[in-house]
Amino acid sequence: MKDASTSIWDNRELVIFDVDGTLYSQPRLRARMAMSLLAEAIRSGSFETMRILRQYRLHREILADASPGDFVERQFTDTAAACTCSRDSVQEIVAEWIERQPLRHLAACRYAGLEAVFEGLRRSGRAIAVLSDYAAHQKLGVLGLQADFIVSATDEDVQSLKPDPKGLQKILRLAGVSSGRALMVGDRFDRDWTAASRVGMDTIIRCSRADQRCVTFRSYHDALFAPVLRSSPVAGRMPVGAKS
Repeated sequence: MKDASTSIWDNRELVIFDVDGTLYSQPRLRARMAMSLLAEAIRSGSFETMRILRQYRLHREILADASPGDFVERQFTDTAAACTCSRDSVQEIVAEWIERQPLRHLAACRYAGLEAVFEGLRRSGRAIAVLSDYAAHQKLGVLGLQADFIVSATDEDVQSLKPDPKGLQKILRLAGVSSGRALMVGDRFDRDWTAASRVGMDTIIRCSRADQRCVTFRSYHDALFAPVLRSSPVAGRMPVGAKS
């Protein structure tokens, strides 16, 4: 009988990773960003930026549950309304403190063992995809990781946050892979597991405890990843999406 760590990887042609909380530690990043934001508040004499960012994250969670078609615009307008400030000021603050500033901390927050897992997946001929709630190209570069497919919730043909499965459906179309031959790696049951379940895709979730819904793991050093880490190059097999 095969153990769970082997069977979960059997017949997988594509592995899709969430970004925030899956490729790097969000608590570690948020601690570093909190220090930067506090320094900015002291310098400016105002906690307005911190207040706007708190409301922005709150409204994004609300929009993820509601899944409106105009979420990209509403993430700014709803936050602006709650904070009684301009929509453009919200967008500027988000661009600076959600997109640009965290980049300098990401490498220090990357989970240990992740690079070896990516290398093992490539050796085995499997394709790697990333599905992010935010633009991910720069994040992957800073993290020192590469993916065959990079899809964001803000892409024009997605415009939807998980658990809406549109992002996953786009990746499957691009890769030409069925959901049964793909695997989602995430850190949230309410977002990653639910989105994958809606397209019939298996998931593994980074979590501190076991859960009956799917296989969970604590670290990329767990035995779950042993079959990937010991993968050998597959003769004649090219990764999904690769060009000859």
